[in-house]
Amino acid sequence: MKDDLSLDDLRLFLAVCQAGGLAGAADETGQSAPTLSRKMTALERQTGRRLFLRGNQGFALTAEGRELQAEAEVLTGITRRLSRWADRDAPVRVRITAGTWTSNWLARHMADFWKAGGGWVPEFLPSNAALDISRREADIGIRNRRPEQGWLAGRRLRDITFAEYGAAEGVAGYVTLPASAPGTPSTRWVHANRGDAIVTTVTDMRLGVDLAISGVARVVLPTFAADGISGLSRLSEPIDELTHEEWLVTHHEARHDPPVRQAIDALTRFIQRERST
Repeated sequence: MKDDLSLDDLRLFLAVCQAGGLAGAADETGQSAPTLSRKMTALERQTGRRLFLRGNQGFALTAEGRELQAEAEVLTGITRRLSRWADRDAPVRVRITAGTWTSNWLARHMADFWKAGGGWVPEFLPSNAALDISRREADIGIRNRRPEQGWLAGRRLRDITFAEYGAAEGVAGYVTLPASAPGTPSTRWVHANRGDAIVTTVTDMRLGVDLAISGVARVVLPTFAADGISGLSRLSEPIDELTHEEWLVTHHEARHDPPVRQAIDALTRFIQRERST
């Protein structure tokens, strides 16, 4: 095969595959059936492969046709994303990375800082690992420290406090992540200070919350998230060693993109308003 395959021809090929024949593909693509037939024949000639079994029942794919379809399917998603990008009225997805509890909390309160039709829509990337904003793995990061790299911009949001929670005052013992797991400061604190009292461990702290609600043990959680969980009561004063600052972090250039700027301002207003209430 001397020439690269035409992306347009591959798009038409996928339409014929999905329709199972020329008539349906003609309705979908706006190309006439004879034009589609010529293009499919030319595609077979170019690839040197028989892609279709032609018959009264339509165009059935050969094994090599199914292989090409599988390889070309990625074009459907790419084309859809490019169309959304070209549609200037479509909202831009702003990728927001934060720890699991912060992401869940923001998702529960999304109506308080985001409304449809505003030009952007949040795409949450919950992760306790810091995604690389410098490489644009995320547009906005909510982090537990001031950014140190010169290419990152930061805005201080609030102080985060942690406390012990459980179903009732008399609950003893703790549930947390395993010591071998990539842990958070609160996980390490439990192992260092309450290790002898750990009842069980879980791979997901949301399961730990369910165990705490059932009365199995206590959990250590950020107060901003845990105070709103039905069935949990705060059983300790804030743990001083775990108190830390929270920062909103962006790439210093990306922060000037209008959708990202809108997201920064909306998140900052909401989080700092919650801090003061």
